[in-house]
Amino acid sequence: MNKGTGRRLLLRLLLTGLASGLGLTAAPADAPAQQLPRVRLVATGGTIANRAGSRLSPTELIRLAPSIDRYARVDVEAFTNVASGQLSLEQWLQLARRVSSIVADDADCAGVVVTSGTDTLEELAYFLHLTVRSDKPVVVVGSMRPPDAIVFDGAANLLAAVRVAASADSRGRGALVVMNEEIHGARDVTKADTQRLDAFQSRGGRLGVVDADRVAYERRPEKRGGGQSEFDVEALKDLPRVDVLLTYQGAPGDLIRTAVDNGAAGIVLATAAGGTSGSQLDAVRYAISRRAVVVSASRTGGGRIVASGEPGRVVAASGTLAADDLTPIKARILLMLALARNTDPRDIQRMLREY
Repeated sequence: MNKGTGRRLLLRLLLTGLASGLGLTAAPADAPAQQLPRVRLVATGGTIANRAGSRLSPTELIRLAPSIDRYARVDVEAFTNVASGQLSLEQWLQLARRVSSIVADDADCAGVVVTSGTDTLEELAYFLHLTVRSDKPVVVVGSMRPPDAIVFDGAANLLAAVRVAASADSRGRGALVVMNEEIHGARDVTKADTQRLDAFQSRGGRLGVVDADRVAYERRPEKRGGGQSEFDVEALKDLPRVDVLLTYQGAPGDLIRTAVDNGAAGIVLATAAGGTSGSQLDAVRYAISRRAVVVSASRTGGGRIVASGEPGRVVAASGTLAADDLTPIKARILLMLALARNTDPRDIQRMLREY
């Protein structure tokens, strides 16, 4: 070995040792491709695929983040390619069954990534959290900006989501949302801004982050979901109608009556601390008399609505249920699944506490 070669080798060893000490070692994808985890990407559309004049296919979407193949072997499939608000509840059920089939039937699949539009991303994530009964991670991801924007966050979000789905540390946490290199639990995440890249926030804080060296978790979700869920939608053809109605000063009760008369099996009242307007109170009694289940959920962004008989109970109408600290929009999803399984208010109240 000549002196030049020796100096280069020594320098390389020193740099490698320094990088290792700083946590800057090479990404795990330096391993042979066959040793990398396999991840399935199921695309549904949304802003992440919405370039001007056309929509990106899943294959085109993956190509926007070429470094993905350093972390996982990614298979792709298109479930649909529309704005998130255009997905029907029937399609939600189909998607839940498809994702459940992937994680159950493909033993080599480490996890699934589902792309979604951000307007309903938190709803879809919570639905999958309750209906995909597996410890394998289901990661829902989107983007705040379209692919032809000056700053397109979708490629970075997709890369981070694949890394989270491929990580063994993600198992047993239920469905996750990955945006802006942050990991959120599906139950608690909300879209808190219409445009900013850090729009997704969680009550109680994020679960973890996706850093350069690894996927790093800080805590686990406390409520049930994923592999611990009791909701089986395999044979379910549709979901009961549940409507969300807002409580405000002078809110009329006729909207509640109309919803029930048109087939709503459940009503979620988005309240402050559980109270209703005077005319709403009479309408709540009417809904309960028609065997509709009425749930009170807080729209404040913090705190709990407690069940009847517990200290601090505000709702005056006997028979209404409490959503604990679920947001109204998440309470609706849980109530739909609960009603499809059981119409006993006592059991539904248990579900509202546990999920």
